[in-house]
Amino acid sequence: MIRNLCLLVVCLFSFMGYASSILIPMDAETQKNHLKAYGITYWVLSKQRKVQWLLNYRGGSFLLPDGEIIRKECQIRGVSFEILSDDQANSILDEISSPSRNQDAVILEKAPKIAVYSPKGNQPWDDAVTMALTYAEIPYVTVYDEEVLNDKLALYDWLHLHHEDFTGQFGKFYGAYRATPWYIEGKNDAEKLAKKLGYNKVSDEKLAVALKIRNYVIGGGFMFAMCSATDSFDIALAAEQVDICEPMFDGDPSDPNYQASLDYGKTFAFTDFTLERSPVKYEFSSIDMTSKRGNVPKESDYFSLMDFSAKWDAVPTMLCQNHTSLVKGFMGQTTAFKRSEIKPTVLVLGENKLNGEARYIHGIKGKGFFTFYGGHDPEDYQHRVGDPKTELELHPTSPGYRLILNNVLFPAARKKKQKT
Repeated sequence: MIRNLCLLVVCLFSFMGYASSILIPMDAETQKNHLKAYGITYWVLSKQRKVQWLLNYRGGSFLLPDGEIIRKECQIRGVSFEILSDDQANSILDEISSPSRNQDAVILEKAPKIAVYSPKGNQPWDDAVTMALTYAEIPYVTVYDEEVLNDKLALYDWLHLHHEDFTGQFGKFYGAYRATPWYIEGKNDAEKLAKKLGYNKVSDEKLAVALKIRNYVIGGGFMFAMCSATDSFDIALAAEQVDICEPMFDGDPSDPNYQASLDYGKTFAFTDFTLERSPVKYEFSSIDMTSKRGNVPKESDYFSLMDFSAKWDAVPTMLCQNHTSLVKGFMGQTTAFKRSEIKPTVLVLGENKLNGEARYIHGIKGKGFFTFYGGHDPEDYQHRVGDPKTELELHPTSPGYRLILNNVLFPAARKKKQKT
């Protein structure tokens, strides 16, 4: 009888120590594919299973329910993982919950439906976000002007804006590329689409799209934008009642004093900016810091991520999760944002303080959220027209790409009240 009792105790302790969770570490030392780790997390959420995002714990790790199918999926995708017993998982959660630690566990509840606003002819490698989603194996749907104007955005939780020009100036490529076939074809296609949708000018049609996107965010949507989609979006909103396009863009003169007519109260992130009037200059406004970076050599071009309170400011903390606080800089048509022209209600998440520029910002608009990320491609320092695509297989631990994927998972989180 004593022998049977001992056997029962051994079995009981063996059962209690049985693995019940999978930890996906996100630190630099143990995770060999940070980007695909986001894909695994999204995949688990898509199976109607909840996940815990361990903010500031080993680089922002994920705690998943255990299961043979999940282990196999991690192995197939090359994602590092650890098997935890109940006791081990509870010990980590207890440690994180301590008031003395700047850490927290946020519950991710369901896989967000992802839309990418991009012209139909674009390839996935034309845009860093589509590259990140494709590499991480996170599904997305491409939408463009017709879908936006027909109110299809309501079907999606998260929207990324491809490197678009919402001002109707065709990317300000006129000065250098107006005679190239791709520019001529792109301009013709945009004008045909505008007419098809009932607009006389591309600038009017793009404004209508920008207003629909604005309403999507105000109604509770999550918007993420990079490069020229960031400042051109806000410029279009500020110039809602003003013609800022020169004749080579829309066939008629701009308003004589359009600068004084801008309404900064309509913008999401930027204020008091000055528009670039010259049609041959590859720049939209004073918001962008690209031409003001003479003292930032490539070798030392980094930006630092801000440190927020995980327990009180879970949203910005989520968006800044990384295995390093320093991220390599990278350029684009809109590389970074002039710090003095960002509204005080907008949070700066990443900055190059020495140059007075913000690289990564976030804000609230109505019931929704927006994040603007300067630059074109985190692993292509100075992306130019015609450059080869980035192979993310060569950059599976990219800190710059991790910031994109933080935003993708952000809508899945059960929100807490924010302090800032």
